[in-house]
Amino acid sequence: MGKAVITSGVAGLLATKTMKLSATPLGLPIGCQVWPERSMLKDFPKFVKMMAGIGVTRLELCSPIGYGEEFAPLSDAKAVVRILDDHGLKSESSHFTMGELRKMQQKSLEWAKEIGIKQVITASLGDGNGGDNPTLDQVKRAADEYNKIAAVTAAAGLQQGLHNEGFEMSKVNGKRTYDLLFDLLDPKLVHFQFQMSTIAAGFVAADYFTRYPGRFYSIHLQDVDLKAVPPVAEGVSKRQRIPQVALGQGSIDWVKTFNAARIGGVKNYFVEQNWDLTQQSVAYLKTLNV
Repeated sequence: MGKAVITSGVAGLLATKTMKLSATPLGLPIGCQVWPERSMLKDFPKFVKMMAGIGVTRLELCSPIGYGEEFAPLSDAKAVVRILDDHGLKSESSHFTMGELRKMQQKSLEWAKEIGIKQVITASLGDGNGGDNPTLDQVKRAADEYNKIAAVTAAAGLQQGLHNEGFEMSKVNGKRTYDLLFDLLDPKLVHFQFQMSTIAAGFVAADYFTRYPGRFYSIHLQDVDLKAVPPVAEGVSKRQRIPQVALGQGSIDWVKTFNAARIGGVKNYFVEQNWDLTQQSVAYLKTLNV
């Protein structure tokens, strides 16, 4: 009996260690956004194999309809699904430009549905709506337009989402445009995807997740060492202006972030960094048991 107890205890310890080794934050699959590695997409099978090799099981795409030539290898939806399946990956989320959603939304949604994408995300509402310096009327018009676009997406059985870039990071009458949009966008029609690197401009994910419970479904993962770079002014739209580090090597409290993400309603997350940082960040996520 003593041996049995010891054996049971050892087995339990091993099981715990194994669980921690294979753990990922929130128990969700590790995903990556393809934008930073877009030059690799010309050999899509090789790219997917590389991602699978480091432990990525979800890819967030960019629509070839709106994003142009670099994403042309994603045009054949059936081929994309076959290649993903060959390596045990799936794609449930993609970015779409405002231009394509205005002019050819049905075509974009058909491509999305054929791949199995559920989340239809736009990087920013700034195109044609005042850019980084909108007026309150422009913000209201942008929100009204996006609610209508999102209604069409919902009718197709998919969920519209919004990322935060320059337009969303601007201010109108002393208030963040991003905060205004939480009031103006229909919570049933539009969910949010948080860009972690915006912490450099004072946008803290954990604060937003707890302030707006259930309004988020996704995160773009980056880390920033705030001690090594000067603060970035609100309204900065070019993410490349913000020097990044691998997850766990910067200023973001990831345990706090992922715990708050439960409240926010987050269903998936995607590393969005260059290839070297992606490898390091994915390895870090495998050690983070939240």
